[in-house]
Amino acid sequence: MKHLALMALFALVMVSACVVTPAPPEYGGGVVVSPLPAIVVLGVEPYYQQGGYVYYYHDNRWSYSRSRKGPWSDLPRSHWPRETRRNDDHHNRDKYGDDYRDKDYRYDHDKR
Repeated sequence: MKHLALMALFALVMVSACVVTPAPPEYGGGVVVSPLPAIVVLGVEPYYQQGGYVYYYHDNRWSYSRSRKGPWSDLPRSHWPRETRRNDDHHNRDKYGDDYRDKDYRYDHDKR
């Protein structure tokens, strides 16, 4: 009986060692953000809003926060979109020239 009580006590100590508590939200723990869509189109500013969060695209990286003022946390790479596009005239003119509005830049499967 004494061995059984010691084994139960040992099992309780080992199980309690496996419990993980999430970090506070300001440190990026305990927050569940949804993945971004496959294609994100940004306007003049590099911000995207979805599901109560603000996503910020800078230096080819994504960050998220509850507001534009921060604090910003890195978005896990698994939540990044496959493609990020810009939908502002200055960027398109620099990239494609003055006749960018006459071209159809959609993928072939989107043209059908």
